[in-house]
Amino acid sequence: MDFNELWTSYQPVLLAIGVRVVAAFFILVIGIWLINWLVRQAAKLMAKRNMDVSVSGFLTSFLSIGLKVLLILSIVGMFGVETTSFIAILSAFSLAVGLALQGNLGHFASGILLLTFRPFKVGDLIGTGKFVATVKEITVYHTVLQAVDNRLIIIPNGKVMGEAIENYTAQGFRQLDLTFSIGYGDDIDQARAVMTTVAENTPNILLDRGINIFVRTLNDSSVDLALRAWTENANYWPALIHLNEHVKKAFDREGITIPFPQRDVHMYREEVG
Repeated sequence: MDFNELWTSYQPVLLAIGVRVVAAFFILVIGIWLINWLVRQAAKLMAKRNMDVSVSGFLTSFLSIGLKVLLILSIVGMFGVETTSFIAILSAFSLAVGLALQGNLGHFASGILLLTFRPFKVGDLIGTGKFVATVKEITVYHTVLQAVDNRLIIIPNGKVMGEAIENYTAQGFRQLDLTFSIGYGDDIDQARAVMTTVAENTPNILLDRGINIFVRTLNDSSVDLALRAWTENANYWPALIHLNEHVKKAFDREGITIPFPQRDVHMYREEVG
């Protein structure tokens, strides 16, 4: 059989395959462009509705992956491949990968729980385990924290969910709880008045929520006074620094001592002879 006969025999089949390949290529290109457009529109809609960036990023990522998988299945179906068989093979492969990555699946599930119940969001100051830092990003597998000294701390989501979580900024404002020590010979009422004046003149203190000053502890060498006041989250550290410095300066002006631990040492001399 010569080439002409072969071409005559297989021309319809080859042309049909060629048409399908070209059509599949155009569908793939147009489909990816359309999916990217839809994902961008979804991201804009979520941003317009002020959805948390951690949740919106997670949802747009899943939307993109899901639509692209459907696109590939549609293109495979154009070539006569049974999509049910393809899905079964894909499911078996996913199961095998899942068994090999059980830990990562646990972190993935924890990521879903974090994004669903939202014990914290991007920008919150939290404490988990031994870390206290600001949430920078929540991914499906890890939570990324940024420490005060700009270190990045990456914690698997499963570990985050397994620890107690303290959210310091969830309520919008925060209580300052400081301790100042005075000597037993100093006047408690005078010290309280000085601390009250300093607190009332501290910028960003929420005076309408009240200032509370009381004796916290009677130590061996000092009387510990507690000062509790409220401020907004963004002003917590400036207010804390201001109070510590200016209460010390006010005590110095008023002659109120800030004692340090003291110990009396008695020495005995034993005479021999």
